[in-house]
Amino acid sequence: MPRDEKAWLEARHYSEEKLQIARRILEEVKSGSSLQRALLRNPLPEGGVIAKHVLVAAYRQLVQSGDWQPDRKILETIRMKPMRTLSGVTTVTVLTRPEACPGHCIFCPTETLMPKSYLSDEPGGARAVQNEFDPFRQVSSRLEAYDAIGHPTDKIELLILGGSWTAYPLEYQEWFIQRCFDAMNGFNSQTIEQAHTANETSAHRNVGLVIETRPDEITPERLAWFRRLGVTKVQLGAQSMDDTILEMNQRGHTAAQTLLACSMLRAAGFKTVLHWMPNLLGATLESDRADFSRLWEDACPDEIKIYPTQLLQNSALYQYWLRGEYQPYTTEELIELIADLKPGIPAYCRVNRVIRDIPSSHVIAGNKRTSLRQDVLAELARRGQQCGCIRCREVRGKGVSADELALVTTVYHAAQAEEHFLEYRTTDGKIAGYLRLSLPEAPASYWKDSAASNEFVEHALDMEGMAADLDQAALIREVHVYGQSLPVGGEMDGAAQHSGLGTRLLDLAEKTARERGYKKLTVIAAVGTRLYYENRGFRRGSLYLSKTL
Repeated sequence: MPRDEKAWLEARHYSEEKLQIARRILEEVKSGSSLQRALLRNPLPEGGVIAKHVLVAAYRQLVQSGDWQPDRKILETIRMKPMRTLSGVTTVTVLTRPEACPGHCIFCPTETLMPKSYLSDEPGGARAVQNEFDPFRQVSSRLEAYDAIGHPTDKIELLILGGSWTAYPLEYQEWFIQRCFDAMNGFNSQTIEQAHTANETSAHRNVGLVIETRPDEITPERLAWFRRLGVTKVQLGAQSMDDTILEMNQRGHTAAQTLLACSMLRAAGFKTVLHWMPNLLGATLESDRADFSRLWEDACPDEIKIYPTQLLQNSALYQYWLRGEYQPYTTEELIELIADLKPGIPAYCRVNRVIRDIPSSHVIAGNKRTSLRQDVLAELARRGQQCGCIRCREVRGKGVSADELALVTTVYHAAQAEEHFLEYRTTDGKIAGYLRLSLPEAPASYWKDSAASNEFVEHALDMEGMAADLDQAALIREVHVYGQSLPVGGEMDGAAQHSGLGTRLLDLAEKTARERGYKKLTVIAAVGTRLYYENRGFRRGSLYLSKTL
């Protein structure tokens, strides 16, 4: 059983004795004692110290009974794994059911009764198996687990993994997302539209919806379908920008198809995440360095996941290794490679991961360390270098003063658009909030000229409506303000969130778009953020919200 679910289950069985101990500890913390000192002074009768989730439960009892007023500082002190929500949003990851994959990649592991490329003892895979891949149960259990360990769950980024999303039947896609929203809303809806409407005022609002698929699966029709489902971000398995490497690894698509997919996604306002894999069959340390640089020539992803190839016995690559045709990099080589690459990552990109959560017991040869990110950061520190990606510069829970923030604008060209990355930085270079503004360099003819496939014609997707939303529009693809996650509309002294940075960024985007001659400003809003934008003058179209300039 995953650790978080186990903690949640245990959190439902408190003895009065433990609660009394927890209350004594909380009183000491409230009086100025450190948490560690209070825990040691109030041990459990059987030895050891009380778990944080019991402290969270005792705190909530005190607040609910009226004995205490809510105290954010105490809750932050006792919260388990606070880094999880310091970005301002709580991520809930779910997996789709096992399904045949259209690809034949030689590096991909295959496990019976699991979606392609996923293992049952990965953290996300284990949770999915525990819940029998049911979307409602997966989301509900994660929300309850987060609640048990003291994390806010009012703003949820829903991350749907499990292989190529587009390989699943449309009916399953719609049902899966509808049930995810039902779990966030707390009731069973009749339609996905009903689920979406309810989520606009739900206690658990969806502020981002992410799916993953292959670059060659992206079409305008599918993007319209994604928007109907509420998708705001798409992960693409690019893996490499070298056609020779892609062919050797039987990836089944080209680098040109990746660039086209990025172009269409950007034209439709989606945020893009590219997966990149060093150490594929045929690659060298030198070729990987060159390949990584190609990501920033035109694709220019908003986020990347670096997934070093891992040699697993249940992959076709294992046979190449047995024949002596493949050699994995050592841990030291990987650390040096990624440390060489990270300082060159543009300020507009976020590095989400540098390794998968595959248990080391599955790795046959090569790197088995799961702490690769920390190892790379240590190497950069040794060199006196820093990574300038978004993740490495997030202000997180640090207090900020809005008046001391500096506006920095990064302008770059990518996939037929001029991109403006607007960010507010602290005096020490940390990022407190940002906005992605896309200025299309050509009319969005994709949406008018593309011939819909029969599959999508049958579902009567409103392509012309999508075209109307995007025509002559500057596009806001993302607004994100950092700081400890707070209730929607809440306030926190010194927090970046809810200090007006979001509105300031929107005003700047509107000013830029108007000066450049665009007729309207269109935003790809998540379902749970629709009212936020409506309150700032945006009006609903077919699949987007827009403001006339």
